Amino acid sequence: MPDANGSGRRDGLGTLGHGLFVAIFAFYWITISPFVDLSGAGAVDPVAGNSNRLNQLVTFGLFGSLVLFYFVQRRGVTVLQPKLLIGIILFWILLTSVTALHPDLAFKRAVLIGIVVTNAAIVLVLPRTEVDFARLAGYVIMLALLMSYFGIAFRPNLAIHQASEIREPMNAGLWRGIFPHKNSAAAAMVISVFFGLFIARVWSRAFGWTIIILAVYFLAHTGGKTSTLVLPAILVLGALVERFGFLRLPVILGGLLSFNLVAVGAAVSEPLREFVMGLGVDPTFTNRSDIWRYAFSAIAERPFFGHGLQSFWQTESQVYGGGTLETWAAAAYNGHNGYIDTLLELGIPGLILTVVWLVLLPIRDLGRAQHRQNNPAMTRLFLRIWLYALLISCLESLLYQGGDPLWFCLLFSVFGLRLQGSARLVPAEPRPAAFAMVPRHA
Repeated sequence: MPDANGSGRRDGLGTLGHGLFVAIFAFYWITISPFVDLSGAGAVDPVAGNSNRLNQLVTFGLFGSLVLFYFVQRRGVTVLQPKLLIGIILFWILLTSVTALHPDLAFKRAVLIGIVVTNAAIVLVLPRTEVDFARLAGYVIMLALLMSYFGIAFRPNLAIHQASEIREPMNAGLWRGIFPHKNSAAAAMVISVFFGLFIARVWSRAFGWTIIILAVYFLAHTGGKTSTLVLPAILVLGALVERFGFLRLPVILGGLLSFNLVAVGAAVSEPLREFVMGLGVDPTFTNRSDIWRYAFSAIAERPFFGHGLQSFWQTESQVYGGGTLETWAAAAYNGHNGYIDTLLELGIPGLILTVVWLVLLPIRDLGRAQHRQNNPAMTRLFLRIWLYALLISCLESLLYQGGDPLWFCLLFSVFGLRLQGSARLVPAEPRPAAFAMVPRHA
């Protein structure tokens, strides 16, 4: 009887963990209020419909449940690594919130970032095996896809951009599904493809390829040119990095530096702009150059502490901070570059800390994971999501974006690479943590 009771308790906790995993993924991917109406308040703030009491209750409820479950069931697995660096980053975010023009708003967003980071770290240890991880994530992604296609068929005014939208009527006819913008939908479809390939490898070939086909077809109708071009590039770059380990640093870090130098440099340097034009590339990068020049004028005002997390764009900071340059870019919703926005909001120290955390350390962890050959399919999934998020951040503001699904995926990929690089396989029974592995220094 003791054995049976113990087994029943483990099964019960395992089921609860799987339920929490699905709830967390669904919360970030589907949200509690999909199909945002962009002809109303959603045109000003695409996530305004989620900023309500119910959303706050769900956020803190899920967060508290995850933390409690982790301390009750998953003590053997260390999460939120490296703790010191993450602690310093969160402290710096809070410090810059104090100096922001709207410290109350910046502080609330800082708390949200802490919650999302914690959720992304703990969610990885909820599934018992990589098959469970693939199956549970696949269910949520398939639900998001089916809901998006349902919207296209039966609620096109909320799932397809309309000419009546206030902010970007030029997007009329482009698909967005349950997501607030075509670019968000495009990013979600790319991540869905990565998951589909992983699912097809470790769990169900039919289910995985169904996700891939649905996601690729939807992506083609979003008009997300950047995501559409980056998808095959990530598959190729990922394969190169996997096969030739010596390419990790030059391809990843060199690629990020080169692209930002060319793209952002073309916005502020006439010789570089002419050089980019000579290559047959649009030097404005779809009118982003005006936004970047405007952002740099604001960065020059407060280069060390920045303007506070998400406390510049669409706030009075544009008037009192970087508003010396009169341009249409003052009405931009964000800086369309995650690294520039990090520099703008968290200052030079914030950008340096972020690059160390999200770029340099994962490169090292990736090398360790490939050396250990620990669940190569899992490492490949994390690698693809991580690479895509880093590259797309050169043209979109992704970093520190609260409950954004791509930001959440980037975080758990960074934590996943950390686990993959510092783990050892354990016997099939019992399975004390996700992917049947525990850190060496638990």
